[in-house]
Amino acid sequence: MTTQDFYQRNAQQFFDDTVAVEMSPVRDRFTALLPAGARVLDAGCGSGRDVKAFFERGFEVEAFDASAELVALASAYSGLAIRQMRFQDLHAEARYDGIWCCASLLHVSLTELPSVMRKVATALKPGGILYVSFKYGMGEREKQGRQFTDMNEAGLIKLAPELQVIDTWTSEDQRPDRVETWLNGLLKSKL
Repeated sequence: MTTQDFYQRNAQQFFDDTVAVEMSPVRDRFTALLPAGARVLDAGCGSGRDVKAFFERGFEVEAFDASAELVALASAYSGLAIRQMRFQDLHAEARYDGIWCCASLLHVSLTELPSVMRKVATALKPGGILYVSFKYGMGEREKQGRQFTDMNEAGLIKLAPELQVIDTWTSEDQRPDRVETWLNGLLKSKL
């Protein structure tokens, strides 16, 4: 089973488990660095929780997810058109003031991650802001049919020379049944 298969089979359960997770403190840290009315991309939007919150705060939003099932659920929940695509298919140039990658880049393989990060950096406007979160650690692993790339601060710094790390912090998983540590990062485009 691939990561995509996992989300196809478990989309409703994933949606139910994540749509109400309280992410406003993290979103506030991200949006504080953006201009009013900024264009934001929610890349790997999952349930649509965050793209909906950005839209309700007056941002111009776009979103995508690789899972057709999650795209349908996120579109219905947010009331917005969500695209089905993968990070590898991102070809925008200097389009976004901010890109939000909440628990999504962690499904990109370690070998593909540098080229994906270049695509993300290219999609940001000069000085644009990127938020990322990874499960804390280093290396790749498989869990319950999903592939994960874990990251620590040193790995994040090396990952994207086109981006300047402006802040990192760890946090505990907000879902009540999880005991996991997350690495959060805010990065700024150098391009």
